[in-house]
Amino acid sequence: MLRRLKKRSLILNEEEREGMRRAGRFNAQLMDFLRGHVVPGVSTLELDRHVYQYTRDYGHTPACLGYQGYPCSICTSINEVVCHGIPGDRRLVEGDIVNIDVTTVVDGWHGDQSETFMIGRVSDEARCLVQCAFDCLWLGIEAIRPFGRVNDIGRAIVRHAHAEGFSVVRQYQGHGVGRQFHQEPGVPHFPQPRFRAVVEPGMCITIEPMINAGTYDTVLDKHDKWTVRTADGRLSAQWEHTVLMTETGPEVLTVTQTGPQKGHRF
Repeated sequence: MLRRLKKRSLILNEEEREGMRRAGRFNAQLMDFLRGHVVPGVSTLELDRHVYQYTRDYGHTPACLGYQGYPCSICTSINEVVCHGIPGDRRLVEGDIVNIDVTTVVDGWHGDQSETFMIGRVSDEARCLVQCAFDCLWLGIEAIRPFGRVNDIGRAIVRHAHAEGFSVVRQYQGHGVGRQFHQEPGVPHFPQPRFRAVVEPGMCITIEPMINAGTYDTVLDKHDKWTVRTADGRLSAQWEHTVLMTETGPEVLTVTQTGPQKGHRF
């Protein structure tokens, strides 16, 4: 059961908000750099090495590396992998979809985002799923207002995903973010009536809906204890942004320059 947000425990002042903006801008820049390397034939471990080197060259830190024992700088979740896929020797091939999740620590602040890439020509189902996940992300962002309920995010996401014939993962969620990687409030992508957390001005959260072609149930890999797959082996797609709530509405901190923008059609 999710805990209620401790009142005003995560409210950022203007100087702190600027720290989060810097972290978000660099993380988006990193995603744009990585974009040109996500091609058929590349291994996910090669992508991980690119991210590590680029991040260190700028004097920043990959947040995932060593986090609770995680062995790499990014997560690479291919096809039926929902999240937390560990980079390795697996090479991307035409028809794959792969979610790449990147988080950077910049001067103590965390920028966090992910994209699902389509490798070459993909199936109609894969393309529709990626589109749905992308649209769900933006619908979730658009659903929140200053002092609005976190549940409004999940309500908007579920409504759209179900209308498209897909399901929304329930076991994993978004989160508050700032000087800590994961903090309150939890941000479920489906409405929970008893969960009453609000999004106050000065709070930063991630919205990162995981949308499945089949069941929303997932299975954790028994060996690596990280990789999460769909229980039925069907495809999963995800998109994520870090969002700062301001006094006038949500400000997306991780918008890229060369990636898909709001309203994009794949």
